[in-house]
Amino acid sequence: MAFDVVMPQMGESIAEATVLKWHKQVGDVIAKDETLYEISTDKVDAEIPAPAAGTLIEILVDVNLTVPVGTVVARIGDASEKPSGGGAQAILAAATPAAGPMDAPIPPMIPEDENSLEGRLRSKSSPLVREMARQHGIDLTRVQGSGQAGRVTKEDLEAHLAQGPEAPPAPASIAPSLPAVHDPSAPTMGLMPALAVPPAPAAPTFAAGERVKVEPMSRMRKIIADNMVASHRTSAHVYTVFEIDMTHVAQLRNKHKKAFEAQSGTKLSFMPFVMMAACKALRAYPIVNASVDGDNVVYKQDINLGIAVSLDWGLIVPVVKNADMMNLGGLARSLNDLAERARAKQLKPDEISGGTFTITNPGVYGDVFGLPIINQPQVAIQGVGAIVKRPVVITGPDGTDFIAIRQMMFSSLGFDHRIIDGAIGDLFMAFVKKELETSTFGLE
Repeated sequence: MAFDVVMPQMGESIAEATVLKWHKQVGDVIAKDETLYEISTDKVDAEIPAPAAGTLIEILVDVNLTVPVGTVVARIGDASEKPSGGGAQAILAAATPAAGPMDAPIPPMIPEDENSLEGRLRSKSSPLVREMARQHGIDLTRVQGSGQAGRVTKEDLEAHLAQGPEAPPAPASIAPSLPAVHDPSAPTMGLMPALAVPPAPAAPTFAAGERVKVEPMSRMRKIIADNMVASHRTSAHVYTVFEIDMTHVAQLRNKHKKAFEAQSGTKLSFMPFVMMAACKALRAYPIVNASVDGDNVVYKQDINLGIAVSLDWGLIVPVVKNADMMNLGGLARSLNDLAERARAKQLKPDEISGGTFTITNPGVYGDVFGLPIINQPQVAIQGVGAIVKRPVVITGPDGTDFIAIRQMMFSSLGFDHRIIDGAIGDLFMAFVKKELETSTFGLE
């Protein structure tokens, strides 16, 4: 008997997911808990294991198709079993009420909302192709589709775009009896408001005949793009940058890293030191750990550090919950575990939500310092630059100045000027600087 594979709910607020990739094809044998397919949600990308062992006898949801949680996406059974047939059409049929014995069959109406299940299944393109068409102002009904059932594929749209921009539709005529300028003395009886002029389609970003390769954004990239634009529109971004002497931290790390790894079971990088210093600073300046809710300031009582992790396919921010309650070993273990599982697509939705402050480390790529965008609804984000050896003027205990080679780092704080004043931003970073330059972090 066939076993239904359903789209899982990856979190309480997740209502739908997109199939990114099938790791098995129809006819392939699969073991229980072996990766069957990959999905993307508004929260996280994840690999989904097979719920049972057997043969994949049917795939019901194609790649790039978005369906509600609970939808049957595939079936696993014996190799001798035949598929039930229907594919995506079977899903659509299941969502359409059957005619009763006294009813004549009525063709289901196409819903106005193209994002509904029926709308997506009936559409002649994938969501990614529709988004690509929207960005270029292309009417898909005017594109010849070569896919199954006339679906417009990415290749079809690229070929259409290569022919040059579409001719704009003729503007709707407006009755000449409507005055162009309102005359307050003119009678208003029967006067209709002026017709709204639809926005002009976006101009293509390349010229006709230009050699280009057009690819739609991935779901994750689209979410990142929307979030970044929304954050800039929401928060009044201001930045301050501090130069921090990391020689003290480097000496602590070199002295204790072998014993630390043996005791905690994980490697000690520079990031846990920055995390611990940030936690102490957030306790000292709770406004930096807050959010804005209309005209209210919401002070978060927990410190949940979001740590940006770069992936081959985008960026994700796992969250270390209650980071201020952890010692250096706990921070290192949590950080390394979340980063590894993020790259393996093994994170759960609640592990990338609930952050109150974010740290991003472009310094691993040699970046001197960065000015990152605030991760909403947070009000601040810390950027960590590369640690490099530089000549620095040092003042000795007797007041004598001399030049020494020190391990220096620039660190920035981007903060929301709606509720965080510049002085507070500077005091916060001064606190972080002092911690990193003088604290023993429990190692000595």
